[in-house]
Amino acid sequence: MAGHESRKRKRSSPARGETRAERNIRWIETYCRVPKDEGVGEPVRLRDWQKDELKRIYDNPAGTRRAILSFGRKNGKTALSAFIVLLHLCGPEARPNSNIYSAAQARHQAAILFDYAAKSVRFSPDLAAVLTIRDTAKQIACQELGTIYGALSAEAATAYGLSPSLIIHDELGQVRGPRSELYEALETSTGAQRNPLSIIISTQAPNPNDLLSVLIDDAQTGADPRVVLSLYTAPDDADPFDAETIKLANPAFGDFQNAAETLAMAEDARRMPSREPEYRNLILNQRVEMFAPFVSRSVWAGCGDPTVKDFGGLPLFGGLDLSSVNDLTAKVYLAPVDGIWHVKPTFWLPGEGLKEKSRNDRVPYDVWAEQGHLRTTPGRTIDYEFVAATLYADCEQGDIRKIAFDRWNWRHLKPWLLKAGFSEEQVEGDDAIFEPFGQGYQSMSPALRDLESDLLEGRIAHGNHPVLTMCAANAVVTSDPAGNRKLDKAKASGRIDGMVALAMARSVAGTFSAKPEPQFQMYVFG
Repeated sequence: MAGHESRKRKRSSPARGETRAERNIRWIETYCRVPKDEGVGEPVRLRDWQKDELKRIYDNPAGTRRAILSFGRKNGKTALSAFIVLLHLCGPEARPNSNIYSAAQARHQAAILFDYAAKSVRFSPDLAAVLTIRDTAKQIACQELGTIYGALSAEAATAYGLSPSLIIHDELGQVRGPRSELYEALETSTGAQRNPLSIIISTQAPNPNDLLSVLIDDAQTGADPRVVLSLYTAPDDADPFDAETIKLANPAFGDFQNAAETLAMAEDARRMPSREPEYRNLILNQRVEMFAPFVSRSVWAGCGDPTVKDFGGLPLFGGLDLSSVNDLTAKVYLAPVDGIWHVKPTFWLPGEGLKEKSRNDRVPYDVWAEQGHLRTTPGRTIDYEFVAATLYADCEQGDIRKIAFDRWNWRHLKPWLLKAGFSEEQVEGDDAIFEPFGQGYQSMSPALRDLESDLLEGRIAHGNHPVLTMCAANAVVTSDPAGNRKLDKAKASGRIDGMVALAMARSVAGTFSAKPEPQFQMYVFG
């Protein structure tokens, strides 16, 4: 590949009987070198599964716009990404004056792929002769072709104004929520390219609402033939510690992935349940949060039956988790129907700045508001007058037995309850509708025990309400030395207010009796 004629020849059409992917595979094995670890400095020898992935990308009859390749950690993800970058930088996929970028969430992660590509170049006399490495800028350039590769981290401002022909999204599974400003900036900057290509190589995201999960789920529908998906994952019901299960998510197991080390990780997870979520996500490539959640995804999904359309006439038990001035406020009612607790949740956020909050939290609050799953209050703060009026209307129209509330911010809500029409006796006292509920171990532990039992036994129907489902996915518990538990907002990865309200509602629902004992009566004077 020394000299313009040689490079031109390598960028030309595949040889007779050779597909585009086969040409690319031949180029990688001819010019690229192993950048580190076993076989360092030697010519690359792609494994059969790696060749199959390249064939799926480059020999797709529909042409590939996006390729998603997801497997467990330590399967050569970074090395394969580096070879693809070099293939487009000065190999047969190179386009004169084109830009190539790899994108990662953290600066150090972005540097890893660049380092792999740079080391492969330095070990290859042919590549080193035509490529210039700029370590400080994290760039590699081919001056004769005018192509340049750069590594970007999640500093979205650096991504605007670019026009990439190839984008490698490195470990996109680290993005929490359905949005990433860096991803969107890069993906919307390819309009000037004739056939842009985006390749996502990553372990799965832990949450079904995360960006990578959304992209994988869409790819699995097959709606767009230009999207190629290769998902190496272990089934949820398989033995997670068996070597055969591990192989399903790790194509390099026993090859350049150390089998003994990986099996040792499995044994650690078997002995220490606290390590199992991390093991399932990173090694088995499953959608599992890396903390121990209060309720597993499968158990929650198993209680997703539709709720009754009309809660009128049913005894209702509520939980109210009051937010600070601009956070999520949650109200959840439970109603017994044929031995099943049907859930009726309501959520509020300030209407002003909702889109900004959606971006910051990486949660589609604005979309949920448009769909009717989330209510907004005027201004930038939660309007407690509006919440109080809603509670009064609930009691006017339904059989509200009890509403448990968190004492936090209660002093701000109480005056609005009285103004809405509640009497002092209905708000506070032995026979009041509203019942204070502590958030510590003493109050929360028995409530969680009852709620957990109902979830495991399928005695809950939540109708897959998206905001409540998000809260359930985020909910994590902490324990005291006696084994008592409470929901811990500080350790959760996102909002859990709906689950706090649900636990409080389940606690006061323990007072349910078959004979109606309404706490709220309306009198009509003629």
